[in-house]
Amino acid sequence: MNTALNKTPVQATINGEPRVFLCAPGQVLAETLRDELQLTGTKIGCNTGDCGACSVLVNDRLVCSCLVLAVEVEGQSVQTVEGIAEGGVLHPVQQKLLEHGGLQCGVCTPGVVVAAKALLQANPDPTEEEARYWLAGNLCRCTGYDKIIAAVLDAARSMREGAVS
Repeated sequence: MNTALNKTPVQATINGEPRVFLCAPGQVLAETLRDELQLTGTKIGCNTGDCGACSVLVNDRLVCSCLVLAVEVEGQSVQTVEGIAEGGVLHPVQQKLLEHGGLQCGVCTPGVVVAAKALLQANPDPTEEEARYWLAGNLCRCTGYDKIIAAVLDAARSMREGAVS
């Protein structure tokens, strides 16, 4: 049986580039990003939307890609962690996570980066409490959250001072 016949073509903008891909009925966006588009930065942790490792932006809205069917992004814009840095320049969130030691094993890091970018787009001057609340859906088992939150707040400061988006 030819499984390609059972797949649906989807047109979407992925990390700023128009893309067409095939996905099976019921296939979630996280699987499609990883398996069809080879964007393996998006991690699959729980498949229930509880860990945040698969966080992406769909039309600038933070979503768990394990809960979104791939066909739902037809005509939409999707940004993954691969689309956060510009060229060889890290986004301030990525740079500050490195500087503060806010990452270790890397499973949560892509989701944290995407979620923190979304936070700083929505609120360029979050309080610590607001940052903790926003990132509560991203579970980290290695670093603890203090270094991650410090990095996000430092990135916010850096972005406000340098007017970087």
